[in-house]
Amino acid sequence: MNYYNETFRLANGIEMPQFGLGVYKMTDTEETIKAISYALEVGYRAIDTAAIYENEEETGEAIRNSGIARSELFITSKVWNTDQGYDETLRAFEISLEKLGMDYLDLYLTHWPVADKFVDTYRAIERLYDEKLIRATGVSNHHEHHLNKLFQTANVKPMVNQIELHPRLSQEALRNFCQRHDIAVTSWSPLARGVLLDDPTLMEIGAKYGKSPAQVIIRWHLQHRLIVIPKSVTPERILSNIDVNDFELTIQDMMKIDSLNRNERTGTNPEKFDTI
Repeated sequence: MNYYNETFRLANGIEMPQFGLGVYKMTDTEETIKAISYALEVGYRAIDTAAIYENEEETGEAIRNSGIARSELFITSKVWNTDQGYDETLRAFEISLEKLGMDYLDLYLTHWPVADKFVDTYRAIERLYDEKLIRATGVSNHHEHHLNKLFQTANVKPMVNQIELHPRLSQEALRNFCQRHDIAVTSWSPLARGVLLDDPTLMEIGAKYGKSPAQVIIRWHLQHRLIVIPKSVTPERILSNIDVNDFELTIQDMMKIDSLNRNERTGTNPEKFDTI
C-alpha cells in the first residue's frame, strides 16, 4: 500500500514528516515497544514523545531495534514544566537524550508555557539548536501572546507549535498567526480523544470514500497543511491511521468538517494551568 509519507518544510529548510505517531499515555513497556516497532515497520518515520510520558527509553529501544537509519527518522521530545528554566532545560535535555540513547533530537519543545520560565526555557532550546544538538526549535501549547513574548528576545523563532487541534477545536486564528510567522503547527489529540468518531457528518463523508471517521479527520488535518500525530497502540488503528493517501476531501467536505468547530478542548487550556 502507498501510505502517507509527505513532509513539511520548516523555516530552516528541514523536512519534517507531516504524519507521525504520538506516544502519550503509552506506559506499558512491552506494549509501547511493540506499538512503536509496528508503526516503524508500516512506514511511520516520526515519533513524538516527551519526558513526562515516561517512555523515552522504550522509544529509543524500538528505534534501535527497527534497523532503520537514525537519519531517516524524525524524533521529537519535550521538556516538562517542573524542569523549565535555562539551566534546568539543558539538564532535562541531556537526560532525555540519554534515555533515548541518541546523539541528537530532530525537534525539542517547551511542553507548556510556564509563567516566568517559558522564555528562559526557549532560550535554552535556542542554545541546543546553536550547538547542533537539535535540528529544529519549537514550543507546545503556546498562544499568540506567548509567541509574541518569545519573539521579543529570540534569535530564532520557534519553527513548530504543537497545540490541541481537531474539528471541534480548529484554532483557526492561531493557525493563521503561526502561518504568518512561518511556524508549522502540529495537532495533538487530532481525533479529539475519540469523541468525534461517531459524528454523523464524518460518518457520511467517510462512507463516500470507504474510509473511517478517523481517516477522514486525519485527512482533514493533512489537507490543512497541519502536522498530525495520532496515538494508538492497536496495530489495526496504527495501520489505518496512515492509510489516507488514496483519497482527497473536496472543498465542500473540508468546509463541512470546518463547521464542526465549537472551540471545545479535550485537554487543558494553556491559560488555565500553573504547573500541571
